[in-house]
Amino acid sequence: MGFTGFPDEAFLFYEGLEADNSKAYFAQHKHLYEEAVRAPMLALTDELAAEFGQAQLFRPYRDVRFAKDKSPYKTHQGAFVDMEPGIGLYVELSAEGLFTAGGIYTQATDQVARFRAAVDEDLSGKPLESITDALVSAGYELRGERLKTRPRGFDEDHPRIELLRHKSLYAGMRFEPARWVHTAEVRERVAHTWRAFAPLVEWLTTHVRGSELPRR
Repeated sequence: MGFTGFPDEAFLFYEGLEADNSKAYFAQHKHLYEEAVRAPMLALTDELAAEFGQAQLFRPYRDVRFAKDKSPYKTHQGAFVDMEPGIGLYVELSAEGLFTAGGIYTQATDQVARFRAAVDEDLSGKPLESITDALVSAGYELRGERLKTRPRGFDEDHPRIELLRHKSLYAGMRFEPARWVHTAEVRERVAHTWRAFAPLVEWLTTHVRGSELPRR
């Protein structure tokens, strides 16, 4: 079946999961997760795949091995189009509504080094500054892990010091639950934001790429 929107039950499911993040709750309401969350998200990403590539849905289970929070389930459903490892396009559904993003989410040390070198160089850094300025002007939020101080080896008065502080960089927009979320209009809203993120993703795939370090 084609994508027709996310039903009310999707948001009710996550509201309940936030209140009771337990295996008992998830087991009792798993049919809601499958029918109101996972199935529509699969339909949405399938319809977006022709233009953007196939997204992979994240599993609903949290990795709690090294986490202080032992809650077993994620309180959102995310899907990611992977252009390079960690670089791509993202969509997420939760009780708070819909969130879309594009950029790089985690960087290995070699990626951070390439990112900072490219930001530092005017020929590549100025275009990134133009891209991020345009996204902010269009109402998108720049996010990502950032250093509180300047990175080692760069002056505090560097013209792109704020970008240099980033260890990861992505742009995002959150949509609160509204009537259109229950319709196929979601598809065009997501597509519109993903098109806006394309220059940032292209810059990152060109200048940062995936990590070349061996996996541990």
